[in-house]
Amino acid sequence: MTPEPEAISDTAGRRAGVKRPGDRVFEFLSTSAATLITVIIAAIGLFLILRAIPALARNEGGFWGFLTYTGTWQTQDTTAMQFGIPNLFAVTVLISLVALVIAMPIALGVAIFLSNYAPKRMVKPLGYLVDMLAAVPSIVYGLWGWQTLGPFLGDFYAWLNSWAGDFFLFEVYPNSPGFGTGRNIMTGGVVLAVMILPVIAATAREVFVQTPRGQIEAAQALGATKWEVVRMTVLPFGMSGYISGAMLGLGRALGETMALYMVVSPSAHFRFSLFDGGTTFATAIANAAAEFNNDISAGAYIAAGLVLFVLTFAVNSIARSIVKSK
Repeated sequence: MTPEPEAISDTAGRRAGVKRPGDRVFEFLSTSAATLITVIIAAIGLFLILRAIPALARNEGGFWGFLTYTGTWQTQDTTAMQFGIPNLFAVTVLISLVALVIAMPIALGVAIFLSNYAPKRMVKPLGYLVDMLAAVPSIVYGLWGWQTLGPFLGDFYAWLNSWAGDFFLFEVYPNSPGFGTGRNIMTGGVVLAVMILPVIAATAREVFVQTPRGQIEAAQALGATKWEVVRMTVLPFGMSGYISGAMLGLGRALGETMALYMVVSPSAHFRFSLFDGGTTFATAIANAAAEFNNDISAGAYIAAGLVLFVLTFAVNSIARSIVKSK
């Protein structure tokens, strides 16, 4: 006798609702992993807030002073503390923007070449070569920028300043680092560009190679050249991946410490010049490590770390939202 359709449907529904032991284990492990990451991020944020509050309470001007004070930090005397983030924020953002301006066009060219122009036998070796840049420790980049790149660019900086020195971005001040060492914001931006280039290139390439084959063949059938195919199909399809890769690279650039610690001459001031020294959030914390035996003094730098934490979290969230929207 043939079962009724309703009975078949009920039986299939009961079977679909039954979870096998393996499914239960996998669900538990994946849920636990996601929960653990959330708890860790929340714990880090809570730790930063709790450690920053006592220092902010003793800061001259309180939290508002923390957001507006642009002078030299005074944190050793915990009864008369003065510290603020505008200069740190400005230097961090400026160096990161310089790195993006340099790295994004090069990374786009690398991604287009590897996904559309490179011979098949060369794609993997060249891809590994680009990825190797991400495996180099940041302290190696710092040594390279300090000992080789900075002095090498010194003559170029002097030439650029000779005819563009009146422009604020290329102005030199009496206490700016010398061109012979090249330990300025511009050199820091170049070093960061090399560091974030593989992140942007790899992300963009992974999206470019997923361009629907039908769209590419349709463009070719209409007589489009190789570049026209890339311009009309690959770039529009993969632009979200390219932008999100740039945002992820920006997130790394914002928090870079050792390379900038060695390449950029520290300075408490910010004067919008690429030939000036500067201090980022990360390098300020590294420079003040000797003060961390005092919880209140350390709290001032932990407050700066909290701002950096929020900034990088926001940048990565924007990148995720761009990918999700596309």
